[in-house]
Amino acid sequence: MTALPIRVLSLIPPMTQLNTPYPSTAYLTGFLRSRGFEAVQEDLALALVLRLLSRQGLAEIAEAVERLPRDQYTQTLDAFVAQRSRYFATIEPVITFLQGRDSTLAHRIASRQYLPEGPRFASLDVYVDDEGGDPLAWAFGALGLNDKAKHLATLYLNDLADVLRDAIDPRFEFVRYAESLAASQASFEPLAKALAAPSNLIDDTLARLTLEALTEHQPTVVLISVPFPGSVYAAFRIAQSVKAHDPKIVTLLGGGFVNTELRELTEPRVFDYFDYVTLDSGERPLLSLLAYLQGQRSNKRLVRTFLRDTESQQVRYVNLVEPDVPFEEVGTPTWDGLPLERYLSLLDMLNPMHRLWSDGRWNKLTVAHGCYWKKCSFCDVSLDYIGRYESASATVLVDRIESIIQETRQTGFHFC
Repeated sequence: MTALPIRVLSLIPPMTQLNTPYPSTAYLTGFLRSRGFEAVQEDLALALVLRLLSRQGLAEIAEAVERLPRDQYTQTLDAFVAQRSRYFATIEPVITFLQGRDSTLAHRIASRQYLPEGPRFASLDVYVDDEGGDPLAWAFGALGLNDKAKHLATLYLNDLADVLRDAIDPRFEFVRYAESLAASQASFEPLAKALAAPSNLIDDTLARLTLEALTEHQPTVVLISVPFPGSVYAAFRIAQSVKAHDPKIVTLLGGGFVNTELRELTEPRVFDYFDYVTLDSGERPLLSLLAYLQGQRSNKRLVRTFLRDTESQQVRYVNLVEPDVPFEEVGTPTWDGLPLERYLSLLDMLNPMHRLWSDGRWNKLTVAHGCYWKKCSFCDVSLDYIGRYESASATVLVDRIESIIQETRQTGFHFC
């Protein structure tokens, strides 16, 4: 194997969360840098939404709507067409508001006179004030102006997501994008057909964003972390774009979905898109793979890695038993390269607990690897990320917390 100069680009594929980056790339990027590798990261989930939900993006969406036969228009599309100019005028200010960069816009949004209102706003009709006052007063009171505006702005974005779904891709959602193609599928066939189908506006936008990231970072290795079924389709589309751009770029698939759903991978077509698929904690498999790419070991000495055999074209699983990197030595995650000021704080539901999922940007910090209990009957304790329990000392955790606060300037933590 010829030694390669290693530059690793880690990608978060659509869709995960819009309010905070999924932490896997932050951990891997921090770990690789601690081991002397050149490593960068991008959140293509956020980038895709921001590109679509811009004035230019809405113009492209409107053109797609206009190409549809009139008998295919839904109530959502009718509302969008009727209020098109208002959507164009408000989309970028609303995004800026949800990014926390224009708080005074809350007054205009809360007035119910500023935003165009589509079918999603019908959910507000169930709240009736008998005295003719604000029907949302029960939720936000007299002074909850910002939260009320945030909820209305979220309904506005959900209307636009419905437009994308009705006009361009019926599988589109802000969190579970094309989830049905991956969740509990017995065959690769549905996903293969979707990837072979002609691309739509969303696919084309994601391809452009992928090429922009490749041009900017010039990686030799691209890692794509797939935590959920709702990010599988886009992950394969990204890999498809990478291979079309430069087949020599090594593509690697890992993440929570892989660790639970692809443990018995036998489908050779997966490797038309990804050169390698790794299981469980990524640090040790990644170090082994990078050593192989640098000519420092053979591919028979990879760790927890699937690949396609060049002769038989069948899937082969290689797992040289090596100790995993201790949890205390995986390093501190870094959000360098992720645009923390551009994430969107949304307020989907009025339940105060549910809002924690989508409102505000949280620093996600793993405080232990695995579960110390490992006795719940509903849990697969044989999986590495459950069965192998390792903790870090309080000193290490506090050092990581302080380092993350210094980097992000934000003190909210989601402990895992």
